[in-house]
Amino acid sequence: MTLEDSIRTVKGIGAKSAECYEKLGVRTVGDLLFYYPSGYETFDEPVTVREAGKRDLASVRGVITQVPAVRHVKKFVITETVIRDETGAVLRLTWFNMPYLRNSLKPGAQYVFRGKLGGYGAGRRMEQPKIYKLPEYAEKMRSLQPLYRLTAGLTVKAISSAVGQILSAGIEIPETLDQALLSEYGLMPLSDAVRVIHFPPGKEELLPARRRLVFEEFYRFILNVRRMKEDQEAEPNHYVVQEDDLTDRLTEKLPYALTNAQKRTLREIREDMSGPSVMNRLVQGDVGSGKTIVAFLAMYETALSGYQSALMAPTEVLARQHYENFRELSEKYGLGITLELLTGSMKASEKKEKYDRIAAHQADVVIGTHTLIQEKVRYEDLALVITDEQHRFGVNQRKALSEKGHSPHTLVMSATPIPRTLALILYGDLSISVMDEKPAERLPVKNALVGTDYRRNAWSFIEKQVREGRQAYVICPLVEESEASGGENVVEYTEKLRDALPKEVRVEYMHGKLSNDEKDALMEAFSRNEIQVLVSTTVIEVGIDVPNATVILIENAERFGLAELHQLRGRVGRGKEQSYCILLDTTDSEESRKRLEILKNSNDGFYIAEEDLKLRGPGDFFGIRQSGGLTFRLGDIYTDAGILKEAEEAALRTAEAERAKRSAAVL
Repeated sequence: MTLEDSIRTVKGIGAKSAECYEKLGVRTVGDLLFYYPSGYETFDEPVTVREAGKRDLASVRGVITQVPAVRHVKKFVITETVIRDETGAVLRLTWFNMPYLRNSLKPGAQYVFRGKLGGYGAGRRMEQPKIYKLPEYAEKMRSLQPLYRLTAGLTVKAISSAVGQILSAGIEIPETLDQALLSEYGLMPLSDAVRVIHFPPGKEELLPARRRLVFEEFYRFILNVRRMKEDQEAEPNHYVVQEDDLTDRLTEKLPYALTNAQKRTLREIREDMSGPSVMNRLVQGDVGSGKTIVAFLAMYETALSGYQSALMAPTEVLARQHYENFRELSEKYGLGITLELLTGSMKASEKKEKYDRIAAHQADVVIGTHTLIQEKVRYEDLALVITDEQHRFGVNQRKALSEKGHSPHTLVMSATPIPRTLALILYGDLSISVMDEKPAERLPVKNALVGTDYRRNAWSFIEKQVREGRQAYVICPLVEESEASGGENVVEYTEKLRDALPKEVRVEYMHGKLSNDEKDALMEAFSRNEIQVLVSTTVIEVGIDVPNATVILIENAERFGLAELHQLRGRVGRGKEQSYCILLDTTDSEESRKRLEILKNSNDGFYIAEEDLKLRGPGDFFGIRQSGGLTFRLGDIYTDAGILKEAEEAALRTAEAERAKRSAAVL
């Protein structure tokens, strides 16, 4: 077996399973080995009932005191029993749709029960706990259990088993870094790191393995960025976009005044595009800072100079929204520019017609998804490409779009404020414009930090907002109960909300395991107010604007990074109505409360990003990953900021050596 072999050479992976792996981007044996865990479930020493009451996720050792009772409530079959711990304290256990436990859980038997706690005071209970025999739990305590990002048809157990089989077969994993680098930075060999990252004996062994892999991920990325910068610096401006008075007149006609930050950014873009060298610029703006209109003005001025521009969005829904907004602007102000929308779901015949119009320059502005970079798309005079930050870290995608023209100007838009020290590393090939103001007409979001005893009040508040014609998001960290316990999941939570809210309130859920078409359909329905409450994982971070959504309730807020919470909060506050963000902390931790109060007390994304960098440290990756949109395969720019800086040092040295070698060759 080799790294290049098809995934189907692994025993137990047939055609159907291979299709599931394909959705995760896993096609070969090597792809699977480098499909790293997204986190780890740790099993600590069981605690008493009293100690468990202070935790979100807990393991309690107890003796069953009564025969489990089974009752039917609406759609649920509820099984309940009571356990007593070694101190004599009791805890009620509840399971949904698992009536068979009545026959398997016998009074007097002792188990370890692991799950999340709900209820308050004497009514405190553990919901849907997993059940372990004592020897089984003792074995779990000795190791870390890997968790993987999944898609429908795959389980953590299936992925872990397949990886184990590959490693047991003695596959050779060639080293990819120079020995000098390994020695200088104290990095373990790649083959050892891959084994340990999937099957870590413990936390101490995991840390150096993860450091090795994260270092290389950052190192390769930064090296590519530096190489791109050198190529770009030598590239003259082939598309001089002259500053046009019509652009200034359009800004004066807009129903709102541009902020100083928008004016400054637009000026920098115009100077770049009319200057001697090709533009490569990042517009880093907080959520709601008005990046989109600046992008449109740049595309309009490009069209006035007789050239084409293209904007690549991460989803079809967002691409369609940009297209409709830009078309409305063009028609309202009689701009006379032609726009084309190109997405993957369009019929082949429709795409062909659009390809022909784009190639013949019958479209000044082209808006779409990754379809814009497919081989069949040809542009006549592509002078400006604008990409969303989701494509920024797919450097190859951005490069592919740029190659559709003859070194066009490049604008990257990012809604994720990150500390300047890290931005200079990650965006080393780009000039940076910072938009740190918001339009005056937007009301700041009102924030609340609450505990679990406020949950019912939050639901009542959502109901009140819906009765007034508004909409709401609810964010949960997990997709379904079968994932690692310790947080609310969208599937079960949706059922709870449907029971709690009036029947006329439509509640639906969305998560990453759904197909793109399914997610797009849900977001379209939500944007039309056909869905009033959308329960979702963080997939709504990059979504369309729904100005009518005025509430976002974030469950298990303590499980997210501050930067990611700020991104989520940016889904509301996009209209003229007052909006609200409710952060629900399920812990009694003083540390957690202080961290979340930073977000509660500030709507400034750049300040929050700086505070997040100070607070985060090694160890955060044992739970749910907290990347906040800047996604690498394994690394996290906050948790791994120290490794990022080491990798930059090494990458710059390598780039310098390559440059010296080229100079010597010329001489």
